[in-house]
Amino acid sequence: MTTNWTHIPIMAPQIADFLLTRPDGVYMDGTLGLGGHTKYFLSRLGPQARVLGFDRDEEALKMAVARVNDPRLTAFHKSYTEAPSALQELGLDGADGALFDLGLSSYQLDNPARGFSIMADGPLDMRFDLQSPLSAAVIVNTWPMAELERILKDYGEERNYTKIALAIMHARREGKIETTARLKEIVESVQPRRGKTHPATQTFQALRIACNGELDAVERALSSLAQIIRPGGRAAVLTFHSLEDRLVKTRFKELSQSGAWKLVNKHALSPEYEEVRQNRRARSAKLRVIERVL
Repeated sequence: MTTNWTHIPIMAPQIADFLLTRPDGVYMDGTLGLGGHTKYFLSRLGPQARVLGFDRDEEALKMAVARVNDPRLTAFHKSYTEAPSALQELGLDGADGALFDLGLSSYQLDNPARGFSIMADGPLDMRFDLQSPLSAAVIVNTWPMAELERILKDYGEERNYTKIALAIMHARREGKIETTARLKEIVESVQPRRGKTHPATQTFQALRIACNGELDAVERALSSLAQIIRPGGRAAVLTFHSLEDRLVKTRFKELSQSGAWKLVNKHALSPEYEEVRQNRRARSAKLRVIERVL
């Protein structure tokens, strides 16, 4: 297995400044990816510290463990929604800090075989967990038009959701839609390119969110933060599109109003200009941090 994928963890120093409040504490990386954030955290933590890393993508998880190569990391092939039970199994009463980086890893984006990228042709997959039965191909080839419209509208925030859903329905009658190139072609047939953003970008986003249950996972994790974070500990969430950020902003506001939590940064933080210049994938990132006080 190659571990040569380029991976630049976004806003790692800023996140570490917020989260790493105890040098020998217990920390959680809810989306281990290729291990970039965890590797940076461990470089700033003491010898007794622990990091629990979660990821649904088994291939990425194995690469992360090899890249980090540190006994202080305990890796789980699980969703971050299963963190409360994992902590319990380890006999831990919680973590001092947790990061949820909701973006795709470079490995997923740059590997055409995973089907996430518009930029290269590949199978229409988009699953984080390759053992899951629900791929993007299953959705576009079997779901009814009303459901296609719903996810395009709700998860892709696509204005032309009916046109695109109808085009998919027509195309699949002629043959299975099995590749990213074919899906792009279908969307382009009813939605011409405007500006720099590819017309299929929001369609790809909608399918990815739907087949991985991404927003449901974020909801579940934020609802169980009290089972993850110790009093005095912090949770940081890195989002990459407006749907995620609105959800996190709303839930953090509700938690802070309960009196048991406080917002560490009142407004979302963005990467510095220099980071965006060096890593274009950082440009849409937003960071929100909350602290448990009770």
